[in-house]
Amino acid sequence: MIDLHIHRSAAKPSLKLTEWLNVLRAGVLGMNDGIISTAGIVLGVAGAQQSSFALFIAGISGLIAGAFSMGGGEFVSVSQQRDMQKTAAQKQRQAIADHYPEELADLTQVYLDKGISPALAQQVATELMLKDGLGATCQEKYNIELGNYFNPWHAALSSFLSFSAGAVLPLLTITLVPVRWKVQVTVIAVALALILTGYSSATLGHTNRTKAVLRNLLVGLLTMIVTYAMGHLFVI
Repeated sequence: MIDLHIHRSAAKPSLKLTEWLNVLRAGVLGMNDGIISTAGIVLGVAGAQQSSFALFIAGISGLIAGAFSMGGGEFVSVSQQRDMQKTAAQKQRQAIADHYPEELADLTQVYLDKGISPALAQQVATELMLKDGLGATCQEKYNIELGNYFNPWHAALSSFLSFSAGAVLPLLTITLVPVRWKVQVTVIAVALALILTGYSSATLGHTNRTKAVLRNLLVGLLTMIVTYAMGHLFVI
């Protein structure tokens, strides 16, 4: 059985709650990656030299490349999921055409497993198969709502914009703050931003917020320390 996390919606033209959460997830992760990767790039360059122009060029290049990478990655990933949904629906259509009694029995068993009495389960399954067998079996077997699939453009655009937004923070601090405080202010600003994104991602995923924040902060700080140290190896 294909595990596809798609749920029912009240209106097909609008984004479903599940898709909104997927877009928000992509946005939070994109912002988080934008903060960490761009901070790593600019601090690596800062470790080698203090030229504001060089730092800006490095940061803006990382922003553009990262935003397209994140957006493209989300587009490919969600497109693949969408294709899997359509393929599963097509296979189910063929299964109903070739093995109708077996599909009816499977649907009946679904309702039996939910605690419905045998007679009622048989009646419900029979009526659903007659009215919309493909939709009913796809929903119950694969959790797919026909014709209402994830839109890869939503997640892609969310990742692209959020990565860019996240990348702006370290880019601005490293280029606009006076030379004496560039590194310190950037590290503090990035750390605060990572606390926020870590907390947000944990809230969306209903996971432990403290652990998520600490993990996020640790990864970000480690990235900045390593890249800054690497930059010092090539001091100009």
